[in-house]
Amino acid sequence: MTKLREECGVFGTFSNSVSDVASDAYYGLFALQHRGQESCGIVVCDDGIFRDYKDVGLVNDVFTKDVLDKLGEGNMAVGHVRYGTTGGGGRLNAQPIVVNHSKGHMALAHNGNLVNSYELRSELEMEGSIFHTTSDTEVISYIITKERLTSASIEQAVERAMGRIKGAYSLVIMSPSKLLAVRDANGFRPLCYGQKKDGSYVVASESCALDAVGARFIRDVKPGEILVFTKDGVKSITTHCGKAQKSLCVFEYIYFARPDSLIDGCLVHDSRIRAGEFLAQEHPVDADIVIGVPDSGIDAAIGYSRASGIPYGIGFIKNKYIGRTFISPGQSQREDGVRIKLNPISSVVRGKRVVMIDDSIVRGTTCGRIVKLLRDAGATEVHMRVSSPPFINPCYYGTDIDSRDNLVACSHTVEQIAEMIGADSLGYLSTENVERIANCGDGCGYCTACFGGQYPTEVPTKVHKNRFECKISERGEE
Repeated sequence: MTKLREECGVFGTFSNSVSDVASDAYYGLFALQHRGQESCGIVVCDDGIFRDYKDVGLVNDVFTKDVLDKLGEGNMAVGHVRYGTTGGGGRLNAQPIVVNHSKGHMALAHNGNLVNSYELRSELEMEGSIFHTTSDTEVISYIITKERLTSASIEQAVERAMGRIKGAYSLVIMSPSKLLAVRDANGFRPLCYGQKKDGSYVVASESCALDAVGARFIRDVKPGEILVFTKDGVKSITTHCGKAQKSLCVFEYIYFARPDSLIDGCLVHDSRIRAGEFLAQEHPVDADIVIGVPDSGIDAAIGYSRASGIPYGIGFIKNKYIGRTFISPGQSQREDGVRIKLNPISSVVRGKRVVMIDDSIVRGTTCGRIVKLLRDAGATEVHMRVSSPPFINPCYYGTDIDSRDNLVACSHTVEQIAEMIGADSLGYLSTENVERIANCGDGCGYCTACFGGQYPTEVPTKVHKNRFECKISERGEE
């Protein structure tokens, strides 16, 4: 792992009339592609009839015109783009999940990670449930379905299920007649909704997806809230609101989300500018130019430049047709990806003392190669500044860091890391200032457990995230 794996992206739309909802889902997922590049899927509801398609690959590759035509028109649709953090990749674990049971159909798309997935799955298996995937999303679908059998409505079933599932989850759920948007009580992952001019509603992980389909942003879904979209309008269920401390993953602002998205009242672009400004105050240096590593380092670099007075420059050209470095399955492929993904502009950095801004250091291998690129292009000094604190703890809420083993900051000092990556100096954003970058007023709590170790929920004592994708000898089973 050289960079963090992203979360997933969820999308849903509800209309009172039959329309091309599959195209809306397509464009919405396209806008959320940065949140997941392993697989994607869309489910369309046409008067209670579900049609779905999902596969491995990017949205534009999976959903050809013929595929979209076969999905056809309907009044609702749910979509998903995936990076797996529980369960492996491949078509098997692609979402949305579709469930058929005695109370009808259900389609579910999930962004997040449960901390009690293993316990719930073991309980369900002992009761006779048969799982077809290895993701915790299927666990959620089983819990909701089980509650639905004795509930008066899908929303009541979800409300009951929320008392059992623990951890991070932003869900979009579709029944034959309703669309639901659900956010866990801590609000770990973002979720918002808006409305189009024709009156149809749109739900998405980020507001940039609302913009993509021409929907007006209304508001974020509150932590613990269930929104129910029907032909009669929108109903809010707040039974679980205020039951936990708000703990939005601060890395949404640092790296995960698109800069043009509005999350919990703060524009992501503005938060990254502030991160750069704080970095300049905390770690000043004499230099000639500030550059950002595309894409998430650019906004922070602009902020560093503004606060320091050091000119900002475009130091790298990014090949936009290459996937992010952690997508390749092997380390050697990832290293090749760094070389062909970024190319320094030698005339900008040659003979200069360079401040290079990036969003994080996980293993240190990627940033070491980027520093070398600048050296080879003629930079006389390279001072690295990071718009997040050092990673020293695993994440259990959806980011793909499930142990301390590969975290370079756990076993090396800042000075040692600087030497490892070939930088003249290295500075991280402080844990105090990382919580100030969003600047969205009172009540905006963040999860910073990966930096400080204070988890908002109980955490699993054992991690069984890929139990069914390991050899028997590795699982300790017979």
